[in-house]
Amino acid sequence: MVSEPGTEAETFSLVRRQRELASLYATAKSLTALGELDEVLRSIVHHAHELIGTDFTYLSLVGADGRLSARASEGTVSASFLAAGIPAGAGLGGKVLASRSPHWVSNYAAATLIEHDPEFDRLVAAEELVALLGVPLVIRGEAVGALFAADRSERSFQADEAALLSAFADHAAVALDNARLYEASRTALRELRVAYGRIEQHMAVMQRAQEIHEALTGVVLEGGAPDDVAQLLADRLGGSVTLLDRSGAVLVHRDSASSPCRAPAGTALADAVEQACRTGRCAISADADGTTVHSVASVQAGDHRLGALAWSRTTAPGGAPDDTDLRTLERATHILGLLTLKERAVAEAGERLSGELLTELMTGSPGISPAQRARARARGIDPDRLDLVLVADSPAVSSADLLRHLHDIARDCSGLAGEHLGRATLILHSTEDDRTVEDVHRRLRRALGAPVIVVGERVPRHDWSRAFSLAGRCAAVVRALDHTDLGTTTGRYALYAMVFDPDRVHELDRFVSGSIGPLLDYDRRRGTELVETLGTYYEHRANVAATARALYVHVNTLVKRLDRVANVLGLDWRQENDLELRLGLRLHRLRTLANTPP
Repeated sequence: MVSEPGTEAETFSLVRRQRELASLYATAKSLTALGELDEVLRSIVHHAHELIGTDFTYLSLVGADGRLSARASEGTVSASFLAAGIPAGAGLGGKVLASRSPHWVSNYAAATLIEHDPEFDRLVAAEELVALLGVPLVIRGEAVGALFAADRSERSFQADEAALLSAFADHAAVALDNARLYEASRTALRELRVAYGRIEQHMAVMQRAQEIHEALTGVVLEGGAPDDVAQLLADRLGGSVTLLDRSGAVLVHRDSASSPCRAPAGTALADAVEQACRTGRCAISADADGTTVHSVASVQAGDHRLGALAWSRTTAPGGAPDDTDLRTLERATHILGLLTLKERAVAEAGERLSGELLTELMTGSPGISPAQRARARARGIDPDRLDLVLVADSPAVSSADLLRHLHDIARDCSGLAGEHLGRATLILHSTEDDRTVEDVHRRLRRALGAPVIVVGERVPRHDWSRAFSLAGRCAAVVRALDHTDLGTTTGRYALYAMVFDPDRVHELDRFVSGSIGPLLDYDRRRGTELVETLGTYYEHRANVAATARALYVHVNTLVKRLDRVANVLGLDWRQENDLELRLGLRLHRLRTLANTPP
């Protein structure tokens, strides 16, 4: 039996429709099992291509820039076509998005009911795209893109093809929305994990900072010193920690066992110290190669600068220390400031007591009272062993700096230091006076970085006052002899003992009176300056012109003065007793300087 043609066509159409619906159901079911966005897009295009059977199929989404660009394709299509993007209002896609309904053209290039984009039209011609069907992808009422089926020959798309692709697009939109939500949730989860990791890291850093702060507090409570603080910071932070004084000199340098670094130095460090003092916050400097970074914080008490604390560590080029570590370094400077002030207060109290006891021994000598003996022994000092007095002087540094270093030496030697009658003075025990004086001079010279004179005198029978007088007067003689940097005992200047030894003052008076006495009497009665004139004349090797310039007088005036010298002395002084006159003038000048208060 032969079926009627109409019946066979209807039957074929029904079978095809059932197959398409089954394929659509199976495809939609498979899409729901996907999660990754790119995977979903590729699957949508692949199944749509098989379902419609055109030359190629592609899917475009509206991007953040407002342009419609391809995200997936199936079939033969060039990369340049897929990389193109057009405004969301142009082309067939613009019409589909605006109406949220299917649209097609049998010949894209000739279509007049769409807004053409010149760049895209060139790609259409190169790709030989002719017929094009587009359906919208709508998610929660918003058209987010379009699914396209294209042929390279002119043709019309049937209503059932458009309906089929639209139905597929509706299912695809659900899968696309799920994929976007899935991707958003995964992104949020990653961000949450990163944020949680940062929180854990921050908590770990904060915990370490708290532990360091508690350890620093423990150092203070246990009576620790600044070098203990520096070592603790180096061990906990790594690298090296350096404590600098006000001048930038290194007081303490401590390395961690795991990652030691060299002490910071140079102009960059000085600039960082200045910046830290100015801002009150950490300043950063780096070595020339950038691999060693120095973080510097100022140690201050109010507006008074006490020094600086530098933390050095080796890091990758351009690396910077953690802010929490910098805050830890700044907190450490507060503790160092307190320790420094405490040490200074203790030292100043000790120096004051040392100076007071030294003055009592000087003014009460010879001999030691029971109260003085008890006070000395309470300080760990045996007054019976204090058998050498030293007087120090340096015009290049302040008396306070000189005394501070003398106090350091006194503490090390179980001695006493202080200022007595305007002179920096030290009393200590010595077995070899010359070596002791030289050692003290060497230590002062190194600490001060400037010339200094130190003169020592042995103490007979607790008579510190006499020893101080001899040492002080001998120091004045040493300066008068143009010595500016030496350590010596008075014994080395025995030649000038008549000048600085009070017990020999009568010998000096007799010699000076016998040599230049008439000139001294004449100057005293007449208010003249014959002694100074004659002394200057000898100092300039009997050169009249040079002597006149030195005295700021005319040569004729000088000659008249020298003639008056001859009349007063009553002898030809240029020929007779010349050596005696020279010695008398020299000793008189030295005695005058030795008797001048410092």
